[in-house]
Amino acid sequence: MNKYVGLIFLTLTSLTFAQTPIQDTLVLSFSEYLGYVKKFHPIAKQAELTIQMGQANLMKARGGFDPKIEVDNERKKFKNLEYFDELNATFKIPTWYGIELKGNFEQNTGEFLNPQAFVPDDGLYSAGISASLGQGLLINKRMADLKKAKFFREQTKADREMLINQILYEASLAYFNWLQTYNEIQIYTQFLENATIRLEGVKSSVVNGDKAAIDSIEAGITVKNRALGLEQSKVKLMKASLELSTFLWLNDDIPVEIQPNVIPDALVEESIDDVLEISGLPLTDFALENHPKLRSLNFKFDGLEVDRRLKANKLLPKIDVQYNFLTETADVARSFNTNQYKGGFNIAFPLFLRKERGDLRLAKVKLEDLQFEIDNATIEIQNKVLAIYRELESFETQNRLIDDIVTDYATMLNAEERKFNFGESSIFLINSREKSLIDSQLKSVELQNKFLKAKATLFNSLSRDLDNL
Repeated sequence: MNKYVGLIFLTLTSLTFAQTPIQDTLVLSFSEYLGYVKKFHPIAKQAELTIQMGQANLMKARGGFDPKIEVDNERKKFKNLEYFDELNATFKIPTWYGIELKGNFEQNTGEFLNPQAFVPDDGLYSAGISASLGQGLLINKRMADLKKAKFFREQTKADREMLINQILYEASLAYFNWLQTYNEIQIYTQFLENATIRLEGVKSSVVNGDKAAIDSIEAGITVKNRALGLEQSKVKLMKASLELSTFLWLNDDIPVEIQPNVIPDALVEESIDDVLEISGLPLTDFALENHPKLRSLNFKFDGLEVDRRLKANKLLPKIDVQYNFLTETADVARSFNTNQYKGGFNIAFPLFLRKERGDLRLAKVKLEDLQFEIDNATIEIQNKVLAIYRELESFETQNRLIDDIVTDYATMLNAEERKFNFGESSIFLINSREKSLIDSQLKSVELQNKFLKAKATLFNSLSRDLDNL
């Protein structure tokens, strides 16, 4: 059956499902379920926004190097007398190392112009360069913002991986709880059926005089206990289904509710490694430096390092120089004359540099604080992954033991039932054997749930994204 058929059944109304025969069940596989979560869940979509934030921040930083046109026009006219009309148009091109190229056109007229504003009637052209030779030459705010934006973009990619991983991890736990409650219902349903058949047999024996009437009462109590356990399991399944439904969405932000005829994959244990993409991943192949959390912290560290360099650059004196050659013609390239120019410089240097030294010290403290966080996160991740690998090894042993225990209890129950048929046992002993078998099967289901959750925890600790969904 095509996997999208399951999606159609998920979206049908409750009335439609009420009309569907109970045997027409649909298996929602673990892989298909996580595929829906990753594609349609709001948190998964929200994780994609982090990438857009990084791209937008980078575009904003690159805007600091955009060419700019400035036009300044100021005019004064009073009592039919034009005092002045000043036009100044400038085209600027910022470059990487604190250097700015610019071209300018200036045209001024009027009766009361400032003498330094006198220019030829057709205007005055200029082209030149301005640069920072001290503070701002090797790094300035424009350069720092662009570098930090690039690091932030890479950091958002790592953060997105962690967000996607977390929602898939939480969705996996919900699926495993759903599977556990479903298996518990199957166990109680089976043993309720067995107890009901046994009750009818005991009643017949009582009527025939082969059994005491008290045996039918004891067999009836067993039926009621099994029915009680089944009803309690149904409530747990209902809660688990609702919890699972919180992770299921369709396009256009439509939430989906799991219907009664949709069941989990009972063989999920065989495919979980492939679905979570942890198959054949021994501890020796675990590359700590590729972990998204550490990558995110390292990119953040790189951004703070750029900020520290910018603060250190503030300790240098400000030395701004500019040179513009002047010409009356628009053909700037052919009219260059070193004797006609406008230039100057500006020097500023605080005597104590207390603000600058304070900013630099704060930047260093932030770097040191983040380095401690990186060191701690490295040890935490390494030890957590190691512990999970050891836990999974233990679970494999526990699963083998519980399987043997279930088999042994089933053998003892079968033997007790044969003895009962020969009149050599009692309802009490059969019920005792059966209860032990039920408890062991429930323990097996619980242990399977813990094993699957440990697999999901390993996936979460590695912070992997699922590329094949």
